[in-house]
Amino acid sequence: MTDTTTVVGDSTEASGGHKHLGWALVLICVAQLMVVLDSTIANIALPFIQHDLDVSQANLQWVVTGYALAFGGLLLLGGRLGDLYGRRLIFMTGVTLFAIASGLGGLAQNEVMLLASRGLQGLGAALAAPTALALIATNFPAGQARNRAFSVYAAMSGVGAAVGLVLGGWLTGLHPHILGTDVSGWRLTFLINVPIGLIAAWAAPKVLAESETHPGELDLPGAVSGTLGLVSLVYGISRAGDQRYGWNDGLTIAFMVVGLALLALFIVIERRVQHPLLPLRILTNKTRATAFVAMMIVPAAMFSMFYFLSQFVQNVMGYSPLHTGFAFLPFSFGIVAGTGTALAGVALLMFSRLSIDDSPRAILQAAGNGGHLGGSVNYWTDLFPFIVMMATGMGLTFVPMTLAAVHRVDHRDSGVGSGVLNTMQQVGGALGLATLSTVAVSTINDKVASLMGALGSAGHDPAVAAVVGKQAAFTAGGTNAFLTGAFMIWAASLIVWIFLDVKHEEMATDELPEGVVVA
Repeated sequence: MTDTTTVVGDSTEASGGHKHLGWALVLICVAQLMVVLDSTIANIALPFIQHDLDVSQANLQWVVTGYALAFGGLLLLGGRLGDLYGRRLIFMTGVTLFAIASGLGGLAQNEVMLLASRGLQGLGAALAAPTALALIATNFPAGQARNRAFSVYAAMSGVGAAVGLVLGGWLTGLHPHILGTDVSGWRLTFLINVPIGLIAAWAAPKVLAESETHPGELDLPGAVSGTLGLVSLVYGISRAGDQRYGWNDGLTIAFMVVGLALLALFIVIERRVQHPLLPLRILTNKTRATAFVAMMIVPAAMFSMFYFLSQFVQNVMGYSPLHTGFAFLPFSFGIVAGTGTALAGVALLMFSRLSIDDSPRAILQAAGNGGHLGGSVNYWTDLFPFIVMMATGMGLTFVPMTLAAVHRVDHRDSGVGSGVLNTMQQVGGALGLATLSTVAVSTINDKVASLMGALGSAGHDPAVAAVVGKQAAFTAGGTNAFLTGAFMIWAASLIVWIFLDVKHEEMATDELPEGVVVA
């Protein structure tokens, strides 16, 4: 008979009699909100970070990608460490490290310090995120209670993205004279995580049960090859999106080749070791494999929406940071309401149709008035309906794909299983943003050359319209990225429709295999 005894706080209860599970879910979701929120909260502060720390346009994406790179590259290791040494312990370590790294980011004095802190944040998130999801599996009884907890967790993952933009907008808009200090508002987008992370680490032992441990079973060769392989591959593709290097750069190609070779070595190692970092049985289930692939593609589209649209709204339409944050508020409502991949693809297609008057005459007129080219874009008709559509599509995707990804995963593997899911999301987002940035940068460069040539031939000083000309170029690049993202997410739709065949009733009554002990 399956033993589903769970220890929560000081009480030990059989399945169906758990105590403190409400507080346990609150704590897990707060930690997840903090981790996901930080994936997007920096987006709205990008123009201010760029100005204050003198970050080049080419390096600006690394504020977002650097976090995703460390997060995605170390997730498998974080998930397995939780399985072996205790999920609660690793969860507490992760949120504490995340809080410390956030403090360093908020105090960053230069580009290097900020990017280093973002990498350290990614490490903390890689320890906290997979263990948070695994703690749901070990603390909640199978069936409706667990599925409800997974649904809340998955919805929180999506809501965090929108909350990050709203909160980021409000904090970024707080000027030093309002705060009564010399602290710029964008720094608070990092510093706010410090008390949240420390409180979460303090509360964890009070409401969460610790899982069983298996010390001494760490697959070190697999950990090294898998982690370095993911980091090398993601860095190579991210480097390809940098206009200074591109896809033909020798080091770019070398990083990608080395990454693929290390991942191939990782698979060979995992097939042979007794206690693999990633038990390949997790990937051989068709339902889970389909969910993993879909959840690798979908975040690429969501990353592109937040990254490009948040800059479009501020730099082209002229919205303030707080106004920009509220412009994305419908996303937080839409994502909990709602396959969604097709719907999200339509939303991206509509974003790709955003248009402005980028004629030399309009650019010079806007430059003379100190204005923005996006005055013709109406938020309520051109943005709002498709932000809601995108959010609904994401909501309809995240919850069922999360449930499918952990479908019938052995409790002993639940940490690494959720680590695979989170890895797919973060690596997919980083790869997607790198790919879409390549598309955007190529278009932006061509557009800048075209506009400057037209202005120069008309006898105007190109420097006069350079700032507004960048708005036109960014719009052209961003809309091309949206169009590419739409086709990417429709590919995910096709994969789900063809290969996902698990029934809703089956997941609703999901039980664990006989003999599995839930600690």
